[in-house]
Amino acid sequence: MITFYKNDNGLIPAQNPNESCWINAVSPTAEEIKYLLEDLKIPEAFYNDIEDIDERPRLETENGWNLIILRIPFKSNDEKLPFNTAPLGLIFNEDVFVSLCFQPNDMLEDFVLYTQRKKIAIASHYDLVLKLLLSSSVWYQKYLKHINQRIKLAESNLEKSIKNEELQALLQIEKCLVFFITSLKGNDILFHRIKNLKNQKTDLNPDLVEDVEIELRQAEETTNVYSNILTGMMDAYASVISNNLNVIMKRLTSISIILMIPTLVASLYGMNVPNNLQASPLGFWIILLMSLLISVLGVFIFKKRNLF
Repeated sequence: MITFYKNDNGLIPAQNPNESCWINAVSPTAEEIKYLLEDLKIPEAFYNDIEDIDERPRLETENGWNLIILRIPFKSNDEKLPFNTAPLGLIFNEDVFVSLCFQPNDMLEDFVLYTQRKKIAIASHYDLVLKLLLSSSVWYQKYLKHINQRIKLAESNLEKSIKNEELQALLQIEKCLVFFITSLKGNDILFHRIKNLKNQKTDLNPDLVEDVEIELRQAEETTNVYSNILTGMMDAYASVISNNLNVIMKRLTSISIILMIPTLVASLYGMNVPNNLQASPLGFWIILLMSLLISVLGVFIFKKRNLF
């Protein structure tokens, strides 16, 4: 879908593409792709780069067109990877500014509503780039709060019962954090390249630059903190599982030894040789009592040594 926005105390939808300051394309159809490539004449190489889901953040120039790729977070329908990141391509020249993303997301719509609510004007193409970069950092932190809630829920479930499902939930969250860390590092490198552009250095709003830097750093630090906590938690529970397994094996071994005692006694007195009890009417009960007493003694010894 392609939406045209004009600058009027915030970004508002425009009916006429010629008066738009931003052309936003999300999961474009075949007809919309034709409009982008043939009517707007954006470089096809740029389009193909953005289409690659694994494309890294970068800045590039070709034939008067500028390409900036940053990675934005989105909530996935995949249960194995609930949060992921996707490339958002910003393609612009002096007259046209196009954003292109092949993954539906909540960030762009929220950004438009935010500019309308706060009546934020767009001063230039690079001003819009920095504002989108700022919005992406804010959305990283929003999703990190959801991830933190999932970590707490998985931890609560693990305290009740340690199963593969709970550990897999933690592994899924860890994968999300790895994608977030990688994308935020790429966005941070991209931001410093934009900040140090010689031809734009004087035109960039210093307050906006500072806000982007702060939000990016905060998102990176929060992601690293959650990742470290999750890694420590998984290591701790792995040790707990190993310890529980050792306790179970120790108990099973103790039970096996105790059960061997009556078996051994019965085997000895079951031999076809004289044993002084073969003629006694109480022989069976004497042997049974003897086995029971030795077994009880074994249980007592194991309990005293904390082996049972």
